[in-house]
Amino acid sequence: MKPKFVLFDIDGTLIGIDGAGSRALNRALRELTGISDGFMGINFAGKTDIQIVREGLEKWGLGDHNDLHQALMDLYLGYLPEELPKGRAHLKVGVPKLLSTLRGLEGVYLGLLTGNVETGARLKLDPFRLNRFFPVGGFGSDSEERNLLLPIAVRRLQESESISLSYERCLVVGDTPRDVECARVHGACSIAVATGTYSFDQLIRTGADLVVHDLANTERMVDWIRNSPQRSPE
Repeated sequence: MKPKFVLFDIDGTLIGIDGAGSRALNRALRELTGISDGFMGINFAGKTDIQIVREGLEKWGLGDHNDLHQALMDLYLGYLPEELPKGRAHLKVGVPKLLSTLRGLEGVYLGLLTGNVETGARLKLDPFRLNRFFPVGGFGSDSEERNLLLPIAVRRLQESESISLSYERCLVVGDTPRDVECARVHGACSIAVATGTYSFDQLIRTGADLVVHDLANTERMVDWIRNSPQRSPE
């Protein structure tokens, strides 16, 4: 089989963290500005951390305070490990078996494609021992624009494994329309999984190459990934 690069989103796809990220951001904003629940009403799904922070600050008329952006992110990353154990953080169904199976396949490489800054991504995955599956990836700390992250991940794979592959040999697994879009614009395939905030029917309408209720059927998922079609960039 020609090499394939399977890139996973984190929140809603691999794990659920029961609002730990929003709690950490709200704590950080309150410490810096005195504003409570400042990120309430902002939809986090599929966005990069930098985009979420910018929207939160703009909501309160603080978008021009550039010093607040980094200060808020630094505090958020400090609070995140404290917030993760407080809720019902959990692995999504089927994830450990699927990742273990894919990692054992010759020619299949795993990576992350996530809006989380890399430090936050690693903090979220660490309690579930998932970082070992993902040596490389594209992160929200690389770009505020999610659609730019796939080429970054591909470059890092090439640098670490001396593997050169086209974007059409990549496959993005995520739970939001933005995951589907960031694959499509580069000609990569996408699997949309309805384990996040979007329903199965909503994800069908994204035009994802495959839509599933969850990742429980390892055999089906592996077979589809092995034989996934090649797309052309839009």
